[in-house]
Amino acid sequence: METGSYIRLILGRAAKAVEKADRASIKRTGLVPSDFGILEALLHKGPLPINTIGRKVLLTSGSMTAATNRLVAKNLVRRVPDPSDGRSFHLHLTSSGHRLIERLYAEHAQNLEAIAGVLNKKERCELVRLLKKLGRHAEVLAS
Repeated sequence: METGSYIRLILGRAAKAVEKADRASIKRTGLVPSDFGILEALLHKGPLPINTIGRKVLLTSGSMTAATNRLVAKNLVRRVPDPSDGRSFHLHLTSSGHRLIERLYAEHAQNLEAIAGVLNKKERCELVRLLKKLGRHAEVLAS
């Protein structure tokens, strides 16, 4: 039987290896990870308040402002005032931003599929089921 500490070690190593491959894939897009994450969130979720995007992509308010300014300057996103709160803004993809992230995300998804390609359909389902089970139990124990 594998010990809890060994499972944590293997899980950590696997997570680091997948993260390294994920980062390399994003780097090949020519975008920094924060910009890629913002554009990806907008692609999949549609326009969102800036602070909501920051929470989703794990950026502080200051980092989110800097990233937004970069993306606006590149004409990939635009700020739209929130009609219900004049102090708040939503980010929207521009047409060129949508075309760019759609293409880059498709390439990135292929790279992620290559990582998971070592597993057959049954193994993938089992891995997801077990990771969810482990994660839920860890959450309960951490509470």
